[in-house]
Amino acid sequence: MSQFIGPEEILRKKKEYMIPCVYHFFQEPMQLVRGSMQHLYDQNGKEYLDCFAGVSVVNCGHCNPDITKEICKQVETLQHTCTIYLTEPIVNLAESLAQVTPGELQKTFFCSSGTEANEGAALLATLHTNHHEFIALRQGLHGRTKLTMSLTGIGMWRTDPSPVGGIHFAPNAYCYRCPLGKRHPECNLACADEIENVIKFSTSGQVAAFFAEPIQGNGGIITPPAGYFQRVKEILDHYGILLVMDEVQTGFGRTGKWFACEHYGINPDIMTMAKALGNGTPVGAFTATAAVADSYTRPGASTLGGNPVTATASLATLRYLKEHNLPERAAKLGAYLKKGLQELQQRHPAIGDVRGLGLMLGAEIILPDGSAAGDWVDAILEDLKNKGFLIGKNGPGRNVLAFQPPLVIEERDLARLLDALDDSLAKICS
Repeated sequence: MSQFIGPEEILRKKKEYMIPCVYHFFQEPMQLVRGSMQHLYDQNGKEYLDCFAGVSVVNCGHCNPDITKEICKQVETLQHTCTIYLTEPIVNLAESLAQVTPGELQKTFFCSSGTEANEGAALLATLHTNHHEFIALRQGLHGRTKLTMSLTGIGMWRTDPSPVGGIHFAPNAYCYRCPLGKRHPECNLACADEIENVIKFSTSGQVAAFFAEPIQGNGGIITPPAGYFQRVKEILDHYGILLVMDEVQTGFGRTGKWFACEHYGINPDIMTMAKALGNGTPVGAFTATAAVADSYTRPGASTLGGNPVTATASLATLRYLKEHNLPERAAKLGAYLKKGLQELQQRHPAIGDVRGLGLMLGAEIILPDGSAAGDWVDAILEDLKNKGFLIGKNGPGRNVLAFQPPLVIEERDLARLLDALDDSLAKICS
């Protein structure tokens, strides 16, 4: 008799006891019971190559022994205190983040998720500027609370029937399907210039901050062209608007640099992060320049944010990323995977576009008329799962295959993935 209850019983309990908004992948899902670096295992012992990393979370691999050892040691000594007491791991983590984040980012507030981090960044921006409006990008995703859901520019995630006011959206830099009907580079970054039009014609001029992901993850791995964020920063500086970079999915080596905004040569005023910072331990943080951070002076706390176990896990994660050169590894392996996807694109017209940086890549799947092929993507994911490969999907049409594996993955693993994907595309999209 199996020690696991199995997928059918999990689905039964899920339906009876969980809020129905919690969804899952696959028509025939498995029960995951174990993880080891780039691999996951189901209730029957079947091995899967994880090419999604829990949506960019386990950059250092599942149950990484170096990180797990530090977590276990901390759990056995001091598991929890709030920030009202002094502990060493939280300040050491804040110091370590100041050393790896770009520009003059220096002071950090810890919480438990990316959603909380973006909420905190919005509050900090308001306190610093005394302004109350925000600008965000279409197809951006910033969280699941009332405010961060209102900052989100994807309809399927904006389930609140009464979103927060004072939030304005600008067109994103989606070159494959330009919202302005232009082509890069002839467009001269018109989408960036549209942000100024939003400021002048849609807001009251009291804008606290502009929120953006350097690469839009859930939006479809939308990767702006070179020069885009430099133009945006010039506009924001002219109007005294803070730049908040949401690095929740893109941070900690994922794109081939420590943070994706480094590809664009700009330094944000506030950065939010989560996911890979704790390599699977629930964590969130927002960090800012000292000038901005010092605007937040009234008492504040997070019961679980930066607790000793989380901070220790995050410190061990940063150490592992450095010692194993995972950002550089992501750049090298990402170039290999991107080249392989582009070669598949030449053989399979269903791949309309390949985009991304490092090991954050997307392949947009289209029907012959160019429209979103969401059903094909579902079939591809199911077929790859049956072959032992787990990838993601995203985009407003849920038609973008997402490749965001642990950064410890091997080149031979990616070669196997490309072969399996080639077979699935030939079978499903012909």
